[in-house]
Amino acid sequence: MGQPDPVPESNTPSGLSVNAGRLWAGGVATAVVAGLAAVVGLLVCRGVFDIAVLVPSGGGRWDVASTIPYAALAFGAALLATALMHLLLLTTPRPRLFFGWIMTLVTVIVGVLPFTIDAELEEQVASAAVGVLIVIVIASLVSGTADRAVRDPGA
Repeated sequence: MGQPDPVPESNTPSGLSVNAGRLWAGGVATAVVAGLAAVVGLLVCRGVFDIAVLVPSGGGRWDVASTIPYAALAFGAALLATALMHLLLLTTPRPRLFFGWIMTLVTVIVGVLPFTIDAELEEQVASAAVGVLIVIVIASLVSGTADRAVRDPGA
């Protein structure tokens, strides 16, 4: 007889079994990767191409992204995406489908938003590219982690 999982699993209305510890361990790892992706994106844009990456700063203003806050924002966004995935896994009949659509729409928003402000085209492109990269990293890693943290007992 095999050893039981160290973290208790919860059964969802859809019949899936979620290992929350595994999901959140992957979510934290995803957050680290997302933060590093933000640093790399800023390093390439600013350091290599000398192009500013812009972020909303409140009141309709946009400012040049600072490395640590931008990385922290990406880290937090990954944790938020993990929480969203966990909620969807526990409450919806097709959680991966809903997560995919939500992340696709977030990617479009992040990609389009810089083009709605008055800034240099190269800054708009750089801001959109780095933001989209971060969202893709988060979406793919959280989705992959969920695949490993969920079992379908009926399968």
